[in-house]
Amino acid sequence: RHGGREGVEGGRELYAADITDVCILVPTTVYLAVVIAACVLNFQRALALFVLTVLAIFFICWDFLMGRYEDRIAEFFSPCGRFLRKQWFWLKWIVWVVLITALLLWLILDTAKQGANQLISFGGLVMYVLLMLIFSKYPTKVKWRPVFWGIGIQFILGLLTLRTKAGFDAFNWLVIQVQTFLEYSDEGAKFVFGDKYIDHFFAFKVLPIVVFFSMVMSVLYHIGLMQWIIKKVGWVMEITMGTSPIESLVAAGNIFVGQTESPLLVRPYLASVTKSELHAIMTAGFSTIAGSVLGAYISFGISSSHLLTASVMSAPAALAISKLFWPERETSRVSLTGGTKMEKGDAKNLLEAASQGASASIALVANIAVNLIGFLALLAFFDAALSWLGNMFDYPQLSFKIICAYVFMPLSFMIGVDWEDSFLVGGLLGYKTFFNEFVAYTNLSKLITNRKNGGPMYLEGEKQYMSIRSETIATYALCGFANFGSLGLVIGGLTSMAPSRKSDIAGGAFRAMIAGTVACFMTACIAGLLFTPVEECYVVLGNAFNSTSLPSNTTEIVGCCQDLFSR
Repeated sequence: RHGGREGVEGGRELYAADITDVCILVPTTVYLAVVIAACVLNFQRALALFVLTVLAIFFICWDFLMGRYEDRIAEFFSPCGRFLRKQWFWLKWIVWVVLITALLLWLILDTAKQGANQLISFGGLVMYVLLMLIFSKYPTKVKWRPVFWGIGIQFILGLLTLRTKAGFDAFNWLVIQVQTFLEYSDEGAKFVFGDKYIDHFFAFKVLPIVVFFSMVMSVLYHIGLMQWIIKKVGWVMEITMGTSPIESLVAAGNIFVGQTESPLLVRPYLASVTKSELHAIMTAGFSTIAGSVLGAYISFGISSSHLLTASVMSAPAALAISKLFWPERETSRVSLTGGTKMEKGDAKNLLEAASQGASASIALVANIAVNLIGFLALLAFFDAALSWLGNMFDYPQLSFKIICAYVFMPLSFMIGVDWEDSFLVGGLLGYKTFFNEFVAYTNLSKLITNRKNGGPMYLEGEKQYMSIRSETIATYALCGFANFGSLGLVIGGLTSMAPSRKSDIAGGAFRAMIAGTVACFMTACIAGLLFTPVEECYVVLGNAFNSTSLPSNTTEIVGCCQDLFSR
């Protein structure tokens, strides 16, 4: 009788497995049939769907093969690994000579073609690396693999998106899809606030984007897609840079979520990470921005392609600078073979996940709104007080922005900003550091609007807008949470997840903020090294020539003509 009961239970399990297979197989077959039909009807129109499907199939097959045959694959390639380890002493010198020679040749040829501005960005990159080495916690213990690989990954990502036509077109397509996707938040805002919701642009246009994006991210976490993407990105950084699984996963997670949300991915391990790993986790949070506020910055008029590129490029930069500023001296307690368990939400279904995501954004939206109200009011008070003080010395225009501009002006120039624009960018960096990036991007959007509208470059002795190059580099430099306001947020958030590490968190937070700031500057240096506004100028000039009326912004057209003529 007992054996019969086991047979019945076994039959039920087989039946349930068959039902599961059918539920997976039928939708997959239907989807593939739709993709094939779309490609047959119009392949050009279905190209994006085809590419996404091929990528999905590749990664699914990869996961299947690695799950089933990882040991055999490792054994097959083990002779190559042993050969490289045996010959690495002299091979590494050949690799270094080839790389340095290629870099010097590229700099010479690129400088001859593009001008000397790129050399300033390269010099700034070298300067920031040297400064981090000088003020490193343990300068003699630095391992250079994560540093050079981090800069190399940044350079490759920047080269693909800023210099190659295929990369530019692919990223431009992605940007268009993101912008279209974010515009769906307008429907909810219009229903709640009425047709004239855009009259209160920030409150009723920008903040609803944060709610919408937070809800979508919650759904993607519930179905496991975000965890899968983060694991893949983290794995790439782990095998190239040699960083631990924990810090690699958190750095990858910070591309998509905020500095207090990404550590939740590895919460079970926070109590046992090394001090260097803890510093890397905090640095990754300071050097990137959350996807939920990315949409808000895009709505300001900031270039979405550069914001997306900066978000991705800053992740390897964070690990590179972190390992330079606080080198690893301990052995990581989480190995690759041990794996990592990523925490998941407690929602029971998609609707609950969506509702939780929208509700969770309430605190974020309120935090953004009250911080902006408070910081802008405080800034106005500071400016009034400084103007009153400056008036005693016949300098009534003294303001917090002017002080910040003078302090950060050398740093902004070294990341590649034009000298005549470095004063403006220095002020933006000061706003970002002492207040937050929202205030900085708000002011940057005004400068961008002034340039697009045309008009005099100087008004009452004050510059009204910058060059496209300076705007772009500033966009990269500001793209991070590294400010004094975030210090308390990081310390409080991480301490609640790992109370036993409170002293380590508090002791390393300020260094992590500095490292995060420098990581953003490094990303800006790479952008300055690679950026050429040719593609944007083609669009501007094309619109001007195709227009039947006089162009509305002649200053932008003249600037583009000068830039193209100089090449």
